[in-house]
Amino acid sequence: MKTRQFTDANLAETRIESQTLFEGSFLKARRDTVRLPDGEVSSREYIVHPGAVVIIPLLDDDHVLLERQFRYPVGQVMTEFPAGKLDPGEDPLACARRELLEETGYTARQWACAGKLHLAIAYSTEVIHIFFARDLVAGQQQLDKDEFLEVHSLPINELLEACRSGAVTDAKTLSCMLWLQNAHSAAWSLDWQT
Repeated sequence: MKTRQFTDANLAETRIESQTLFEGSFLKARRDTVRLPDGEVSSREYIVHPGAVVIIPLLDDDHVLLERQFRYPVGQVMTEFPAGKLDPGEDPLACARRELLEETGYTARQWACAGKLHLAIAYSTEVIHIFFARDLVAGQQQLDKDEFLEVHSLPINELLEACRSGAVTDAKTLSCMLWLQNAHSAAWSLDWQT
């Protein structure tokens, strides 16, 4: 079967002007004026995000580590895989190692990069790097002073059912379940590194 080749030139928008609407300690909001493919002009508002990582921590008994954390913007406790934002210039794997330790207290002897996830392409630059971690060693959480979360384990099949039933609605966790299902069934391979 021949792979179809696409060109992007007929879809690309070109920035003409850019304006900062808000600049906080974590996020920035921008409004850009763009030239559309047909030559017309429009505007695009979006959030500039530093990037992040998400970790799928595999325990030896077909369980995974998860977190429960209150997420203020949606006003509820969410169940999700450990994750965190990249510091300026930080390597994604270094960030994943740091976040796993800080949030769960675990370290991992083996890591595999699964790829990237663009979380909200219509209004954010955020890219999340997906990592698997295994051969985990328990330790002490190192939470930030304003961070409160609970860590627990769940069998993979129960997490899958929680995603199906709507008990888990976090987008990055739902997306990671695609990777977890396929890696767990050996349909997709991972390149494990120490």
